[in-house]
Amino acid sequence: MSNPQFTGTSTYILDDELARVVNVALRLELPLLLKGEPGTGKTLLAHAIAENLDMPLIQLNVKSSMKAVEALYQYDTLTRLNDSRFGDSKRNVDNIEEYIRMGKIGQAFISDQRVVLLIDEIDKADSEFQDDLLDVLDQMSFDIIEIDKTVPAQNRPVVVITSNAKRDLSDPFLGRCIFHHIAFPKPEMMKQIVYAHYPDLNDRIADSTIAAFYQLRDISGIEKKPATRELLHWIRALTGEDGFDPAQLSDNRKIPLLGLLFKKSDDLHRAQHALGQKYA
Repeated sequence: MSNPQFTGTSTYILDDELARVVNVALRLELPLLLKGEPGTGKTLLAHAIAENLDMPLIQLNVKSSMKAVEALYQYDTLTRLNDSRFGDSKRNVDNIEEYIRMGKIGQAFISDQRVVLLIDEIDKADSEFQDDLLDVLDQMSFDIIEIDKTVPAQNRPVVVITSNAKRDLSDPFLGRCIFHHIAFPKPEMMKQIVYAHYPDLNDRIADSTIAAFYQLRDISGIEKKPATRELLHWIRALTGEDGFDPAQLSDNRKIPLLGLLFKKSDDLHRAQHALGQKYA
């Protein structure tokens, strides 16, 4: 199977190294494991790959209590029990397969076209989930034990896995993925990202907001630093205000709308205190 080349999108700006890593993962048909702090664009990269390669995106949001089988399929025993008790369903209660519902990975495997499968925040799950999932991705098939059936992947999905590094991943898991750490963008790249979203933005406003943004990220003791999406929302809010003057961003006491950047009360208060601003 020939693999297409990922070149980014109009709104997802990537450096040469990240583009190269994505295309290596595509060529070797290995899962791409992305690490980095929240807001560095890990999840958005999967969306960009799907858009650029014109593939559907199927997203599995991993939960702390999730078992691997839930991502593959669910056997709806309750509905089958109700059907057998009340007898008013068109389903055949003797046919268990009618009560099998595919999970996100199952949906990716049975799709009649190649998809991008995003497994988001895998570090929320335990090592057993990771190892079980790895076996499935290695074999590109899984078993439905209730009906003694093997489900192979009709088209091998492009697998993107993200981690916020809240929990260590197992060595076998790490060993079978293409790994890349997405660092937070430097100001020069951030400016490209901002212009990709706001191409008509005034240069003075772009320079002033980006400079203030990085100053705010450097405030000591902030638990959840503002990320790219917060900057974009902040710029949109500032430029939507009548009479906004970017010069006020050079005065710490006048930097407005900090609540758009800091989403935790303690972080907001800490930032206001560091800037000499009053807060309730």
